[in-house]
Amino acid sequence: MANKFFVSPSPHIHSPQSTRKIMGDVIIALLPALCVSTVLYGWHVLSITAIAVASCMLFEYLIQKFMIKGPLTVFNLSAAVTGILLAFNLPAGIPFWIVIIGAFVAIAVGKMTFGGLGKNPFNPALVGRVFLLLSYPAQMTDFSSVKPIMSGYVDVFSGATPLAAAKYAEGFNYSSADSLLRMLCGAVSGSFGEVAALALLLGFVYLLWQKVITWHIPVSVLGTMALFGFVVALTRGGDSSLLWSFPLFHLLAGGAILGAVYMATDYSTSPMTHCGMIVYGIGIGIITMCIRLWGAYPEGMSFAILIMNSTVPLINKYIKPKRFGVK
Repeated sequence: MANKFFVSPSPHIHSPQSTRKIMGDVIIALLPALCVSTVLYGWHVLSITAIAVASCMLFEYLIQKFMIKGPLTVFNLSAAVTGILLAFNLPAGIPFWIVIIGAFVAIAVGKMTFGGLGKNPFNPALVGRVFLLLSYPAQMTDFSSVKPIMSGYVDVFSGATPLAAAKYAEGFNYSSADSLLRMLCGAVSGSFGEVAALALLLGFVYLLWQKVITWHIPVSVLGTMALFGFVVALTRGGDSSLLWSFPLFHLLAGGAILGAVYMATDYSTSPMTHCGMIVYGIGIGIITMCIRLWGAYPEGMSFAILIMNSTVPLINKYIKPKRFGVK
C-alpha cells in the first residue's frame, strides 16, 4: 500500500496574501485621502507625492543594486508606500529638494540600514519625517505658502494648524461644531495627508475589510486619546460641551488617524499578538496626548510611534500567546 503521508518543512499553510498585495491594498486605502488633498490643495499634492515615491523607490533600488547586492525588492511596493506616507506628512508647499532628502533618510537610514523590509525596527516614513522636522523646522511648519482652495474655511486658523492654534492661541473654541466639521472634511491647514479625516477613515474600513490590519492598534490608540482628552476636559471644568468636543478635536486634528491607522500598524514595527498590540496602542495614545498638551511640539504622534517602536521587542518578549496544549 502506497504511503499517503507526506513530510515536508514549514510553512504548511499557504495564504493568497503577499507583500505586494498588502502594499497595494494600503495604496488603495490611501487614495481617497490623496484625492481629497488634491482637490483642496491643488496639483502640488500630486507633485510632492510623485517625487517622494520615485525617490524612495530609486534609493532602495540603488542601495540593493550596488551596496547590499541582494535580491531586488523595490517592486513589492513597500518603498512606494513609504513614499506616500512620507508625502502625507509634509506641507503642500514644501520645496522638492527637501522631499528628496526625506526620502533618502527614510529608505537609507530608516529601512535599508537594518537590512530592508521586515528588519527595520522603526517606521521608515516617520524616520524621514522626524529628521526633516528637526533639520528644517521652518519649512516643515510653514502652511501659509499653499493654502487650501477652500480658503474661506481656513481664515480662522490664519495659516496655523488646528493643533498649533489650540496650543498657542488663547481662547480657542474646541466646542465649535463648524471647526470640527472642517477638520472632518479637510478644510484646514496642515500636512496635506493628515487633514482629510473622513477619507482616512474610509481607507481604514477598506483595510479592515481586506483583513490587512486588525482593529486592535487603531482603536486602542484613538480610544486612549479620547479617554485622555475626556479626563483632561473634566479637570478644566467650565462648559460641559468640552467633555465631548475636546476629545473629538484631538481625534480629528493633526496626524491622529493617519498615524493610528496607517503607520502604527506597520507589520515590521508593531507587536505580533493582539494583547501586545493593545498595550502598544495605549502607549502611543498616552505619549501623543502628553506631547500635545504639555510638550514643546503641538503634534506628538510621530514621536509617540517611534518611541513605542523601540518597545516592540520587549512587548513581544513578555506578551506571548499560550503554547498549544499548555493550560
